[in-house]
Amino acid sequence: MAETDTIAADQTTTPAYLPRDDRDNIDPFFLDRIDIALETSDFDEIRELTRDLHETDMAELIDALDADERVQLIRVLGDDFDFTALTELDENIRNQVIDALPDEQVAEGFLDLDSDDAVFILEDLDEEDQVKILSKLPIADRIKLQRGLDYPEDSAGRIMQSDFIAIPPFWTVGQAIDYMREAEDLPDQFYDLLVVDVRFTLLGTVPLNTLLRTKRPTKIQDIMLDARHMVKPDEDQEEVAHLFERYNLVTTAVIDDTDRLVGVITIDDIVDVIQEEADEDIKRLAGVGDEEISDNIVETIKSRFVWLLVNLGTAILASFVIGLFDGTLQEMVALAVLMPIVASMGGNAGTQTMTVAVRALATRDLDNLNVRRFITRETLVGLLNGVIFALIIGVVTVVWFGNAELAGVIAVAMVINMVSAGMAGIFIPLCLEKTGADPAIASSVFVTTVTDVVGFYAFLGLAAWWFVL
Repeated sequence: MAETDTIAADQTTTPAYLPRDDRDNIDPFFLDRIDIALETSDFDEIRELTRDLHETDMAELIDALDADERVQLIRVLGDDFDFTALTELDENIRNQVIDALPDEQVAEGFLDLDSDDAVFILEDLDEEDQVKILSKLPIADRIKLQRGLDYPEDSAGRIMQSDFIAIPPFWTVGQAIDYMREAEDLPDQFYDLLVVDVRFTLLGTVPLNTLLRTKRPTKIQDIMLDARHMVKPDEDQEEVAHLFERYNLVTTAVIDDTDRLVGVITIDDIVDVIQEEADEDIKRLAGVGDEEISDNIVETIKSRFVWLLVNLGTAILASFVIGLFDGTLQEMVALAVLMPIVASMGGNAGTQTMTVAVRALATRDLDNLNVRRFITRETLVGLLNGVIFALIIGVVTVVWFGNAELAGVIAVAMVINMVSAGMAGIFIPLCLEKTGADPAIASSVFVTTVTDVVGFYAFLGLAAWWFVL
C-alpha cells in the first residue's frame, strides 16, 4: 500500500507536457491518466489535469483522444473549456467536435472568443450549422459574426477583429487610461488605440508604449500617429500578410469604402495566414490540394486523383516520344539504359528552378525589375551545370560501355536538357502567373513534361542521327 501511495504521489507531480525543447508531443503517461479519468467519470481529476493547459496543448490533447472521448472531455470541462483550442485543430476534427456538441454549448463558447476566431470556426461549417449556432447568440454578437462571414473567403474581413478601442482626438491621455481601466468589454489583447471622429472615420493611432510614456493632461491628438497602411475588408489575406512583412507591422486598421473603421488585424492572425499560405503552396506543388492528415481514404483519393491523372497524360506523351525511336533502341540497348539519366537530371534541375520561382512570385521578390536578371541567371546555371554533368556522365559512359561516340551523344543531350529545364522552371511559373493561374498548382506537371520530352527527344534523336550517319 505504501508503494502504491508513493507511485501515486510521483504521478501527481508529473507534468502534463514535457519541455518543448525535449519533445513536442503530449506525455503518454498524462494521456493514460486522462483516459482512466474519462472511463471512471472522475471529473475532478480531469479538471485538475487540464486546468493549466494552454489552448494549443488542449488542442493536442483533443487530437490524441478518440472521437467519443473528445466530446466527453469538452462536456466535462463545461464553462472551463476554452473554445480557442478548436482553432488549433484540423478542420475535420474541429467540425466533428462541434457537430457532437449541443448548439447552446457551442454558442456559449463563442461568446468568449475573439470575433476573428469565431468566424474562423464558423466558416468551415455547413450553412445550416452556421444558422443554428448564430441563432443561439445575442443579436449584437450574431450581427458581428454574420458580417464577418459575409466577407469573401481568405479576405481581410474574415481575419479581422471587430473588437477594438476607439477614442476621440480631444480626450486626454488620462481619460484614455481611465477608460481602459474601467471598461469591462475591452479586447483581450490590443496594441494601439484607434482615434476616430464622430463618423468613426479613422484619424490616427496611438501605440500603447507612447500612451504610457506621456503625461496625463496631454491631448490624444497631440501624440497620435497618422493612420497608414489601412486595408479594405475584401482585400486578400495574402496581400495583407505581405503588407505586414514589408512594413514590419504589429497591427493595422480595416476600413470600409466610406473610410469608416470596421476592425483591426493583429500580427498573431497574420502569422497564421503566413503558415496557411506556405502550407497551401507546398501541398499544391505536390498536387495534393487542401488535404489534411485527418482526411479519410475517399477524401484523400479525390484530392490526389486529378493531378495523378494529368501526370499519367504527360507520362504517355513522354512514352510516345520514346516510341518514335523504337528502332534505334533495338539496335543499341545501351540507349535504353542511359536515357532515364538525362530525363531525371533535367527533371530535378527544373524542379529546383521552379521552386525558387514559385516562392519568389508568392513573396513578391520576383517582379518586372529583376525578372530578366533571374531568367539570365537560371539559363546560365542550367548551361554550366549541364556542361559539368555532361563531362561526368561522358566519362561514366566510356568506362561503362567503352563507347566514346555514345558518351558524346549523352553529353550533348545532357547540356540541352539542363538548359531547357532551367528555362522551363522559370518561364512556366511566369506564364501561369500572367494568365491568372496559380503557379504552385500546375507548374510541376508542366516542368516535368518539358524535361522528359526534351530529354528523351534530344538523347534519342541525337543518337539516331549520329549512328545513322
